[in-house]
Amino acid sequence: METKSVNSFRNEKEEIVDGSKKEALYNDNEAYVENKPEIDEEEDSPIEEVRSVVPNTDDPTLPVYTFRMWFLGILFSCGLAFINQFFWYRRNAMTLTPLVVQLVSFPIGKFMEKVIPKSRFFNPGPFNMKEHVLITAMANCCYSTAYAIDIITIQNLWYNQDMGWGGGLLLIWTTQLIGFGMAGVLRPYLVYPSSMIWPTNLANISLFRSFHVPDRDWTGMSRYKYFMICFVGMFFYYWIPGYFFQILTFFSWACWLKPSNRILSQLTSGYNGLGMFALTFDWSTIVSFLGSPFIVPWWAIANVAVGVGIVSWIIVPALYYSDTWNSKTFPIVTSELFTKDGNLWDNSVVLNADNTLNEEAYAEYGPLYMTSLFAFTYGVLFAGVTSIISHTFLFHRHEIMERFRTSRHTNYDIHHKLMRAYPEVPTWWYISIFVVSFGASFGVIYGWDEIKLPWWGLILAIVIPIIFVLPVGIIQAVTNQQPGLNIITELIIGYALPGHPIANVTFKTYGYISMVQCLTFVSDLKLGHYTKVPPKAMFWTQTVGTVIAGIINLATARWLMGSIENMCTPAGYPFTCPSANTFYSASIIWGTIGPGKMFGGTSPYASMNWFFLIGFVAPIPFYLLSKKYPNSFWKYVHMPLIFNATGMMPPAVPMNFSVWCAAGFVSMYWLRKYRHDWWVRYNYLTSAAFDAGCAIAALVIFGVVQGSGYTPDWWGNGGQGENGTFDNCPLAPTNSSGVCLIC
Repeated sequence: METKSVNSFRNEKEEIVDGSKKEALYNDNEAYVENKPEIDEEEDSPIEEVRSVVPNTDDPTLPVYTFRMWFLGILFSCGLAFINQFFWYRRNAMTLTPLVVQLVSFPIGKFMEKVIPKSRFFNPGPFNMKEHVLITAMANCCYSTAYAIDIITIQNLWYNQDMGWGGGLLLIWTTQLIGFGMAGVLRPYLVYPSSMIWPTNLANISLFRSFHVPDRDWTGMSRYKYFMICFVGMFFYYWIPGYFFQILTFFSWACWLKPSNRILSQLTSGYNGLGMFALTFDWSTIVSFLGSPFIVPWWAIANVAVGVGIVSWIIVPALYYSDTWNSKTFPIVTSELFTKDGNLWDNSVVLNADNTLNEEAYAEYGPLYMTSLFAFTYGVLFAGVTSIISHTFLFHRHEIMERFRTSRHTNYDIHHKLMRAYPEVPTWWYISIFVVSFGASFGVIYGWDEIKLPWWGLILAIVIPIIFVLPVGIIQAVTNQQPGLNIITELIIGYALPGHPIANVTFKTYGYISMVQCLTFVSDLKLGHYTKVPPKAMFWTQTVGTVIAGIINLATARWLMGSIENMCTPAGYPFTCPSANTFYSASIIWGTIGPGKMFGGTSPYASMNWFFLIGFVAPIPFYLLSKKYPNSFWKYVHMPLIFNATGMMPPAVPMNFSVWCAAGFVSMYWLRKYRHDWWVRYNYLTSAAFDAGCAIAALVIFGVVQGSGYTPDWWGNGGQGENGTFDNCPLAPTNSSGVCLIC
């Protein structure tokens, strides 16, 4: 890609205004001309990390609104939204990330550049980095499954409600777009200042530049030849654990040492137990909850490994075998809920006809019980919320305050000055999205009475992210950590409106996802800021991508719910819906029953409230040790990461973490340290190729199974009759109520 100096672009702009260039791709540059900055050719960002990655030049004549950009952006947005929604319901819910789009769209864009006849719209010249950024940004809005899909799922499969297409789309679009409306007012604080770095964008820009500014020192196999070899290899390999030999997905070999031993099965089963010594030969199992371990720093992987090891293999066995909270009455690992005698909780027994709590029925049927793992990880999540506050204050307070102070002044660097070449998005566009989405949200809660969320609840749900989004955004822009509001929102509405499960999860979704979507939008705006993409182009691609993804998510979800028998139950494997099951359990815990009963003074789980204090205090000793021994490993101890990753169980099981950490050790420690040249060239390509190959193979296998109705039935697929399991661990004896204790 051609690069030019800042002054040459200023001269080009003056020529455009003087009329010597009659046509420009961006013809609304008056703001740039009227506020022409005094730019030194050597001027650069004051932030070292940014200087090392982001060039201080721009070419405003590069086209962005091209057929290639729109075609590939929409194509990959639809593909990612479908594939990730499809996998969301599977036992191993792997997620294809925009990294795959970033890699795959480049050769396709270059191919289109060569074969499409030259045209200002269809093929205006070389496939450029700004088009590439917009394609990836559009996919970034689509790859995460809309959080509201879980509401629709539990309504259809557990609460016997169906909002239909109209209600489903409005719920998805409003929850996804309200946050975009908030993003507009945050630009002066989170996008323009040089102090707001958004570190994840720097890694993306490095990859973009590696494509569009070729490294002449590159040696060895080309990126795309290597990518295709890994992609094809994974596609064919995945048929083994995905179809022909499925116990390799949860290979619990230790169970076979003494099949009659229930404790051994509980400790070593990867599918239903604590996963000690369990292995997997299935890439989707490795990446299903934490994403690819090939892109996470080793210090972060080590934190997760320590936290999961302590919780899964020390604390949970101690709680279970000491029969704390009547633990032995229940399975050791599950997100299911139970009565005191160990029967599965039947939520319909305690609900009125309108799905609100019947207090008299609950008094007779209750109380509600969880497994020791589920209960303890709620405590861990409580700790995760407060540990973020204290950790951020202790380790990052000076950095955050300094950058917040500079953000209040005109701390605008070369990148902001260069962006004046492009007209900014009018604030009223963002306000319109917010107002329309907010108004449509009232249509959702009043048009579909089954939601039961009152008007004040919706307003409160939106006020919470409005209050938290700026401080949380500053934390994320500086530290790359985003404190979540899901537990806080559940807690607030659980106390304010107990006995209303659908209202609870709806409130949580509006309160939690609005902030997440806002900061996703802002992060992409910063990516466009760094790469000098016109702000209006970023606005339209992100909005279009989000609208498209909502339609695809809902269509995929309704198709699967209508075509998969026994979906979201063990009999529907692999479509067992671990996340939806956990979401449903949360709707009971926080909505139907409410936090007052579940974690109040008379509850067996009341002690979990101490974790709010434990989480707040936990970072303090490690901060003091890091100050006393500044060059030691103590500075890498990250309590929020430990708490929040461990709190993902369930729906994750311990083996998901152990194999993830092992793969991360190989990639991010051993290969990076001892095979560094290979790691630099091929590590991220390997991750993307494995993700893509595994996902495509799983879709083909699904089509084969659906079309033929045939799956090989032998012990390698758990085909041991009624008691067969997918990791071939023996089933433990049932309790007095007939509930299996490990399955």
